[in-house]
Amino acid sequence: MNPRSLSSIAEMCGAVLLAGNAENLVRRIAKDTRSIEPGDLYVALRGERFDGNQFIAEAAAKGAVAALCDGDSPVGLPQGFGILSTPDSLTGMTLLASAWRSKLSLRSIVVTGSSGKTSVKDFTAAVLRTSLRTTATQGNLNNEIGLPLSILSANQEDEAAVWEIGMNHRGEIAPLAGLARPEIGIITGIGTAHIEHLGSREEIAAEKGDLLEKLPSEGCAIIPAEDDFSGELRARTSARIVEVGLDRGDLRATGIRYGLHETRFMIEGEFGRSEALLPVPGRHMVGNALMAIAAGLQCGITLEKCVSGLADVILPSGRLARVVRRGVTFLDDTYNANPDSMIAALETLAGISLPGRKIAVLGRMGELGIHAAEGYERVGNKSASVLSTLITVGDEAAAMAEAASKAGLSDVRTVSDNATAARLLASLASEGDLVLLKASRSGRMEEVLQHFN
Repeated sequence: MNPRSLSSIAEMCGAVLLAGNAENLVRRIAKDTRSIEPGDLYVALRGERFDGNQFIAEAAAKGAVAALCDGDSPVGLPQGFGILSTPDSLTGMTLLASAWRSKLSLRSIVVTGSSGKTSVKDFTAAVLRTSLRTTATQGNLNNEIGLPLSILSANQEDEAAVWEIGMNHRGEIAPLAGLARPEIGIITGIGTAHIEHLGSREEIAAEKGDLLEKLPSEGCAIIPAEDDFSGELRARTSARIVEVGLDRGDLRATGIRYGLHETRFMIEGEFGRSEALLPVPGRHMVGNALMAIAAGLQCGITLEKCVSGLADVILPSGRLARVVRRGVTFLDDTYNANPDSMIAALETLAGISLPGRKIAVLGRMGELGIHAAEGYERVGNKSASVLSTLITVGDEAAAMAEAASKAGLSDVRTVSDNATAARLLASLASEGDLVLLKASRSGRMEEVLQHFN
């Protein structure tokens, strides 16, 4: 956010300025005192296990100029420290983000979907940055707290924004999309993530499709051509529709070939033809890249520049990152997991040629509810067709081991925790082996790498 006075901030979020100099400038918005910088406005949010109002004094001591709060302000604050009082801090921050969004003239690209959101967001930002000053969601700040913070991180000099939005219950996408005001909406696919709360893929498709209803008629919806809900998604918008796919669509990928370090493919479609390189392995990553290219083309960027942006992309750790320990190569895909992304990671493992065995250490997948048994069975069956050895971690993931054994995989191990998995893996893995690590975020599967020695 460009610097704004406290009086302007108060007006934008409907707060009352109880203390502080109205002309003092706010240079940034922060919700965590651990990251406070001089000139910040500290937003005191409440959660189930914390009350941000208790940390106002700490924020002031670290150089914040003011706090947006919904509780009693502490005594002994520095002279001139601003207090903006609001009935609810999250609502106040959301109002502030909405007011700030109305002052931004940038092109807004919003990404949602069951899998691949963050990769598509990162690919799209890399493509746009070849030609446009671009801001993007940091990490996965994609919920009712993260999106306002992402919007408030944008400056008026920015020409484009790529914002990711997520959900785990019905009714969450529409207000987030309304806040972001997208010109381009990307839906990566309709899978089974969060199916515990929504009940069916049909309901997931309905929820994700709420993004497309927020597009203006002159906007653009980018959807996967090969998704079985593509028809339902098309029906949700009057905007232009661009379908992408590996085998069909307005933008397609052919000749896909990948190894441990990269993926190469040919882009074809109504926009032209070009060879592309991704510095990450996997067919599913090609689909993610096509969506980013489609967004770049809609923003007037040439196909050649879009391709050059992809070649330089750097994904965060935990997304098919390559790590070598003791001659054993790990694919660290520990960021998150659901049945669809598990199977995609296993297919990536299958397509990589190395002299050794293919091993996977897999953990729990969250928010599957009554669909858990089916999801674990699908992953277990795929494991049997790809792996030499499967190690599952925890009681829930043992269902994968059972399914893999029934499907014919002879070397299947179950352990209770990540440290035990690391010790077992250290005794089994040899130089030249390739190991996949994957689980939902709550599984903390990255600990296997930390304990492996």
